[in-house]
Amino acid sequence: MTKVLLIDDDIELTNLLSEYLTEEGFSVETTADGRIGVAEAMASSTDLIVLDIMMPRMNGIEVLRKIRQVSDVPVLMLTARGDDIDRISGLNLGADDYVAKPCSPGELAARIRAILRRSGRAGREGAVEEIKTGALVLYPSNRRAEWHGSQLELTGTEFSLLEVLVRSAGQLVSKQEISLRAFGRPLTAFDRRIDVHISSIRQKLGARADGQSWIQAVRGRGYQLLEG
Repeated sequence: MTKVLLIDDDIELTNLLSEYLTEEGFSVETTADGRIGVAEAMASSTDLIVLDIMMPRMNGIEVLRKIRQVSDVPVLMLTARGDDIDRISGLNLGADDYVAKPCSPGELAARIRAILRRSGRAGREGAVEEIKTGALVLYPSNRRAEWHGSQLELTGTEFSLLEVLVRSAGQLVSKQEISLRAFGRPLTAFDRRIDVHISSIRQKLGARADGQSWIQAVRGRGYQLLEG
């Protein structure tokens, strides 16, 4: 099983990502301290490290610098800032990729798989190739969707939302849970982004034979993808 080490002091996000990646077949370890992360990276057989740039005591750039002194383990960096200096520093030190926070767990998993394939470290999680319900098939590793055998054109946000609903097909999913799982952050007051994107997805899926939408809204509670 592929081992992923998450080094991030954002406990809520780390717990969310850890749970998602575990469900995807990864073995996940976490730490909120950069110095402990360096020690674990050096002592364990980690296959990939997800590393936050902004951390107290020892920031992500310094953590990466110390890891690169002794290891070429792939490193994917998380940044909440659009700071080119941090990005350039990380790339110069050997970071393999960047993801901006907040990020969806699905996007992070796809980026991790891409890095693992490039580095030749892909393990058992590579067997998780598709998720499906009825005629709808999603391929998380390359963020691709098919509907009745034809490619379904989705934006990145739409894919993240639809992936959450497909994984819980036939079940009601609250907007709060959708926001956490799709975007990696809590839903804020008056945020209608989920509703807008769900509306777009509904149009792309079309109506069921009985005239209903494939995605049902339960007022004040959330959404449910009907099973095909």
